[in-house]
Amino acid sequence: MKRPYLYQADLFRVVTFACVIADHVISGCSAPDTVPAKGLEMLLHFTRLAFFALTGFVLVYQYARRPFTATSFWRRRFALVGIPYVVWSVFYWAYALYLGIWHLSIGQALWQLVVELATGNAWYQMYFLLVTMQVYLLFPLIMKLLNATEGYHKWVLAVCAVLQVVFMWLFVHPPVLTGFLADVWGRIYVVVIAYPLFVMLGAVAAWHLDAVSQAVRRFGPWIVTATVVATLLTELDYLRGTHNGIPPMQASNIFLPHMIVFFVLVIAGQYTVSCWWASRRRPDSFASRAVSYGSDRSFAVFLLHPLALQILAPYILPWEAGIGMLWTTAIVYLLVLAMSLAGAEITRRVPGSMWLNGRPMIRTDYAGLVRRAFGKPAASESRG
Repeated sequence: MKRPYLYQADLFRVVTFACVIADHVISGCSAPDTVPAKGLEMLLHFTRLAFFALTGFVLVYQYARRPFTATSFWRRRFALVGIPYVVWSVFYWAYALYLGIWHLSIGQALWQLVVELATGNAWYQMYFLLVTMQVYLLFPLIMKLLNATEGYHKWVLAVCAVLQVVFMWLFVHPPVLTGFLADVWGRIYVVVIAYPLFVMLGAVAAWHLDAVSQAVRRFGPWIVTATVVATLLTELDYLRGTHNGIPPMQASNIFLPHMIVFFVLVIAGQYTVSCWWASRRRPDSFASRAVSYGSDRSFAVFLLHPLALQILAPYILPWEAGIGMLWTTAIVYLLVLAMSLAGAEITRRVPGSMWLNGRPMIRTDYAGLVRRAFGKPAASESRG
């Protein structure tokens, strides 16, 4: 039996990806030592953890307590994400060669592609998909774990929280390594073991969705208030650190262990607000249609927005010299969003849309558009 559609997940997804774009635009429009910009980026980095929590949430909601086989799951999920991952990794690899970022021989360039496919570094957003596919790979085990620990899921989350703290501490205080091991540790953020608490947080929330929904109804205002307080305290701690001489890049490190509290609360607060919206949504309203549209295009926009930002990059400094960094950042954000949405519309309407977006091709009735534009009735209408 198909479960009810969760409209709150759509809004959660749209807000998360909108904030991803904002994070990257702010980074592209500011210097690494800009205190206000890095402080805002630090807050927007919740998107990484929210994305993985949403992945665990959606998967468990879809597959919990229903017939499930690993092979059918992998076949479907890896096709939807794995093929676009390879296609866009090759595209960004070729784009980097075109820009002259590397000066490599053919053999070196091909080896570079292999490395990028293995590490998710073809462009700075691609590792999201690599970690997502690792979640897919482990998902049958996650389902077995949830079934085997029924009634003890709070302890599962407690263990994951401890592991998360340990990892984040090690990432901030890395072990002394050299050579290949140092390279591997430097890319440990592309491995799913870096995010155990957040994947399982989403998974457990979906497993106990009724209890979560009840908590949102009962404690929603307190959850949102706690989110706001945590946001303010996190930003104040960052400003205190930079005031005491800590470089902005270091003070805004998202792997600082105390950031876990902020990330968990902002995910809970965002989900709470999304539930409030979903409970009041009207299917025919502009907001409802916009959220559905944004959710459907979010994956394509995520894949395309770095390309749009790179195209605009040569204009950023001249614009900042004329109108300042704040207005430039706002304009670049809107342009990146518009360009990405336009690109999403184009790639959704070409053969191979599944390979590019993980979504079926949209077939446009161009004849119908012409008829509506020029007021010409269809043949059946003219005979009526």
